[in-house]
Amino acid sequence: MQVQNNVARLLFSSDMDINGNPEGIGLSLWRFNIGAGSVEQGDSSYINNGTRTECFLNPDGTYDWSKQSGQCSFLKLAKKHGVPYLLGFLNSPPVFYTQNGLATNTGRDATYNLREDKYEAFAKFMADVVVGLEKEHGIRLDYLSPLNEPDGHWNWIGPKQEGTPATKYEIARLTRLLDDELLSRGLSTRIIIPESSDYRCMMSTHMTGPERGYEIQSFFSPDSTLTYLGNLKRMSRLMAGHSYWTNTPVEYMKECRKALRDTLKKYGVDFWQSEVCMMGNDEEIGGGNGYDRTMKTALYVARMIHHDLVFANARSWQWWRAIGGNYKDGLLFKYKKPETASDTIVDSKLLWSLGNYSRFIRPGAVRLAVFRNNSQNPDSATDPYGLMCSAYKNEDGSQIIVIINYAMRPETISVEGVQPSEWRLYRTSDNVNESLSLIETLHHLNSVTLPPRSIITLLGQPM
Repeated sequence: MQVQNNVARLLFSSDMDINGNPEGIGLSLWRFNIGAGSVEQGDSSYINNGTRTECFLNPDGTYDWSKQSGQCSFLKLAKKHGVPYLLGFLNSPPVFYTQNGLATNTGRDATYNLREDKYEAFAKFMADVVVGLEKEHGIRLDYLSPLNEPDGHWNWIGPKQEGTPATKYEIARLTRLLDDELLSRGLSTRIIIPESSDYRCMMSTHMTGPERGYEIQSFFSPDSTLTYLGNLKRMSRLMAGHSYWTNTPVEYMKECRKALRDTLKKYGVDFWQSEVCMMGNDEEIGGGNGYDRTMKTALYVARMIHHDLVFANARSWQWWRAIGGNYKDGLLFKYKKPETASDTIVDSKLLWSLGNYSRFIRPGAVRLAVFRNNSQNPDSATDPYGLMCSAYKNEDGSQIIVIINYAMRPETISVEGVQPSEWRLYRTSDNVNESLSLIETLHHLNSVTLPPRSIITLLGQPM
C-alpha cells in the first residue's frame, strides 16, 4: 500500500514540500480501463497476460464489484488527492457480448466485435458500471469513452491486447444508445468519442476506407444523417484522438496539427489528445524500446505537448501509461532489484516534464497568444530545435508561461505584456536536483535564463 501511496502522490498531488517544490505533477484527469473479461479466460483469451483485464459483469448477468481492485484503489487515491475528473474507457465489450467470444478481434473481419443483439445490453452495462462504481466505491465517472482506436488497422487482425475495430456507423449506433441510457437514468456522465488511432483518420482517411475516415465531419456535420451525433444530450462536442505516428518528420508534426485545428474549427468541435507513448517511428530518441529516465525523452515529449496545445488547440493532453517497464510508455519506471521480491518504482524526467504543464495549467484555462521578436506570426514562438514558448491564464487569474529549450546551448530571454509582478520559476533538467523544482522568485521577466536542454514554468499569481 505504501508503494501505491507514493505513486499516487507523484501522479496526483498538488501539494508543495517545505522548500516550495511540487510533490507531484497534479494530474487533473485519470483514466480507468473498464475491462472486458480476458483475465477470466486465461490463456484462451489470446491476449498477453500483462494486458488482460477483469470484467465486473459475470456470465450469469450479476456483477462483482470486487474485481479490478487495483484500478479501483487508484480511482479512490485520485479522488483523495483532488483529481477533478475521472474517465472510464473500454477497449472491448464484455466477452459475453462479442461475436467471437473474445476481447480481441482474432479471426474476424474489420467490423465491430459486438453481437447484433447486444448493442442495448452493452449500453446498459456501461451505465451499470457508472452507477456501480459510485454505489460500491464512492467514485463517479465524469466521462465515458466506449471505444478505443476503432479506426486503427492494428485492431482489425487481433492484437495481443483487448480491442476491436468499428465502422463509424457502428460507433454512431452505439453512442446513440448509450446517450439514451444515461439520460433515462439521470446520469450526468458525458460521452467521449472516438479515441481515434491517428489524427489523419479524424479529418480524412488513413490506411482505411471511408467507412472509418472523416470522423469529425461524420459525427458533427448535420449533413451526415447516418452518423450525426451533434444533437445528443450527453455527448460532449469534442473529438478525442491519439497522436501516434504523427510526430515525425518534425515539420509535419506542425502541419498535421494545423490541418486538424482548421477542420475542428470548421465544425465547431473541441479536441482532446487522449493517448500517446513512444513508437518505432520516434527515431530521434531511439524509438520506443528501452526506458529512458533522462531529458532526451522528456524534451521530445514536451515538444509534442507544445505542438498539440499550440497548433491543434488541444483542450486536454493525456499520456498512455503511468507505470512501465523497459519501454518508453510509462511516466514511472518499474523494475526488480535482485535482492528484493517486490517491485521498485522510480520517477523520470518524463514525469516531471509533463508536470511543467499539468501541475500549473488547470481545467478551464485559456491559452494566450505568444509572439517572438515583435513578430505577428503565431508560429514565431516555436522553434522545434530551440525555444518553444506557450502561455495560459487560469480561471483564478494566475498566468503560466512554459518555455522549452531544446538546444544544447543556454538562452536568455525577456517576456513582455504580462501583468503579475511576482513570478515563481520552476525548472526540469538533467540536473538531479531539478525535477520541476522551484529555482527562484522573480519580480520582473526582463532577463530569464534557460539552461541547455531544459524546461521552465513561470507561475505568476494575480495582482
